[in-house]
Amino acid sequence: MSASALRKAQRITLLSGVPFAVLLLFVVLSLAWVAAGFTHTGPSSDKDGQSAWTSLPPFGPQPEGARSGSAPVNGINIWYAEYGPEPGPDSAKPPVLLLHGGLADSSYWNDLVPALVARGRTVIVMDSRGHGRSTRNIEPYSYDLMAEDVQLLLRFLQVPKVDLVGWSDGGIIGLDLAIHDPELLSGLFAYGANTRPDGLIPGGDQSPVFSMGTERAREEYLRVSPTPDQWDSFNDQINRMWAAQPDISDDQLRSIHVRTTIADGQYDEVIKREHTEHIAATIPGARLVILPEVSHFAMLQNPAAFNKAVLDFLG
Repeated sequence: MSASALRKAQRITLLSGVPFAVLLLFVVLSLAWVAAGFTHTGPSSDKDGQSAWTSLPPFGPQPEGARSGSAPVNGINIWYAEYGPEPGPDSAKPPVLLLHGGLADSSYWNDLVPALVARGRTVIVMDSRGHGRSTRNIEPYSYDLMAEDVQLLLRFLQVPKVDLVGWSDGGIIGLDLAIHDPELLSGLFAYGANTRPDGLIPGGDQSPVFSMGTERAREEYLRVSPTPDQWDSFNDQINRMWAAQPDISDDQLRSIHVRTTIADGQYDEVIKREHTEHIAATIPGARLVILPEVSHFAMLQNPAAFNKAVLDFLG
């Protein structure tokens, strides 16, 4: 017998010597592993092998079916768009309001909007004052002021209550509303938010991915803003606000009784993990969600996982 034939015969002999029960147990355990959820919720790396959290993928396509407009509130014009069924007093669930992060605009929600509409939800997006298509005035930026903008926009739209999904500055605005205007909120999902400047990672805004985010925000601002020549002053105003705000105390967090999820990415470049955990532990009944292998920009880096976290929160 040749050497190769001998090796083949040995392999067959070894396999036939494995009891059938052992093979069956292996199959059962493999199926149980999959059923238990030990699978990826989305790509942890791109086609070039780059980790998702070290990249900044492009926005998804602009959602179709927008009912958009501009609302005159607080001496400025807030751009907004509604998707899905028309909200009304007989709606089973309130609209979902999506608030983007600082310097950015509502384009960051392009992948989430259709997922919410597919669940039968009415969705409202808006560009915060001075961001995207919205205007600003000389009034200094503050989270209280932007929370007031949201309150007045909802009044303009005749929407009494929303489920609020906020990212970064949008999450901070959501916390502000949960403290001062809780009657407006059915629930709050805050991703990548901080309650004090010391919750930020020093130098995190200079990290490669965050710097890419800032550059993309600048490009979007030049493309859609009604005042494209004012990027430098706008950027300066936002950074001055970030240096001093927010200033939300633990007592204020403990006063929140809105159903709340505090979420962040495993590799957030700018928010300290212990700070996120502290916020969740201080708000009564709040749930903590840490999405794996993404950063401050999870809705772009792994839309499927981010959308699932939001949909799980909404129920």
